[in-house]
Amino acid sequence: MRFEQSEALKRLPEQFFASLVGKTQALKREGHDVINLGQGNPDQPTPDHIVKAMQQAAENPDYHKYSPFRGHQFLKEAVAKFYKREYGVDVDPETEVAVLFGTKTGLVEISQCLLNAGDSALLPDPGYPDYMSGIALADAKPHFFPLLEKNHFLPDYDAISDEALNLSKLMFLNYPNNPTSAVATREFFDETVSVANKHNICVVHDFAYGAIGFDGKKPTSFLESEGAKDVGIEMYTLSKTYNMAGWRVGFAVGNSSVIESLNLIQDHLYVSLFGAVQEAAAEALLGVQSAVDMLVETYETRRNALVKAARSIGWDVTGPKGTFFAWFKVPDGYTSEQFADLLLNEAHVVVAPGKGFGETGEGYVRIGLLDEPERLEEAMERVGRLGVLKK
Repeated sequence: MRFEQSEALKRLPEQFFASLVGKTQALKREGHDVINLGQGNPDQPTPDHIVKAMQQAAENPDYHKYSPFRGHQFLKEAVAKFYKREYGVDVDPETEVAVLFGTKTGLVEISQCLLNAGDSALLPDPGYPDYMSGIALADAKPHFFPLLEKNHFLPDYDAISDEALNLSKLMFLNYPNNPTSAVATREFFDETVSVANKHNICVVHDFAYGAIGFDGKKPTSFLESEGAKDVGIEMYTLSKTYNMAGWRVGFAVGNSSVIESLNLIQDHLYVSLFGAVQEAAAEALLGVQSAVDMLVETYETRRNALVKAARSIGWDVTGPKGTFFAWFKVPDGYTSEQFADLLLNEAHVVVAPGKGFGETGEGYVRIGLLDEPERLEEAMERVGRLGVLKK
């Protein structure tokens, strides 16, 4: 007997990159040396002091019971101290922090918290594909705004119609940006607060790459702008800053009514995170931060190696200002998917086609800084041998 899926599941978008993963695995099974730069999975281990905190905490029998539904108080207080230290932002741990099973979960949940069937939400194009998942589950409607190179991959609010702004209840932003690697300014976030106030929009800022800025420039938090907590929230994951992707821990901070909604939906879905994971997360946020500095230095070294090698083969590229991705234009005569397939099949180099992040992503590929400089250089040498780039 076959049972039919719900209408909500049928609305979920197709996973664009599933076929890319399958092609990559097939080449590896054939014995090819594949350089995989198409992923978004940190390649470095979690710092030792965080792992040790987890090991010790796992022995605490109190954590072998159910955790408090909305997370341990010590973790929420750690989040508040972290935001004060890093961004000078005051956060109330009681009412302005929600503990998340990774921010991917929160980014899907938020649409179900605030949107009804037929409601509209504003999404960046290109953007993180899973923003659409929550919107689909809520049976809401997306309105995409383009991120264009001429605007430094920031939205042009003047180019969004008043109708779209007035109808939308929710807006997703993400800086430093995946996939374009662009960074946002304080002035841009100030403008965002003004637009959100005028049109009664809740802003959800996905701050996944908040620690990863280059050339000595620290990424700006949305909550640093005056009035930001009145109009939205910021979601922060420990996956990238502390190489804790597999630990599935993050948090949302900001507007208390939105935080309450996130906590409420999670009351019905989970019994919070394993207490030892929460203790390790608090150690990550409050402990020594030298590993974070080293991580950013590692990515910047890789960025420099990749950009130099790309330019040496005639690829006219712009280096990323943040994240652990690069966003490079494809050569004339190719779509992003055609070029990605060419690199995969002929050079055994995996990159993510920009089309997978939205229509405006066409003409670009996303390259992860997730291998050693020597491998990044080798990847560019392989691309150069294809002869599709002109020096």
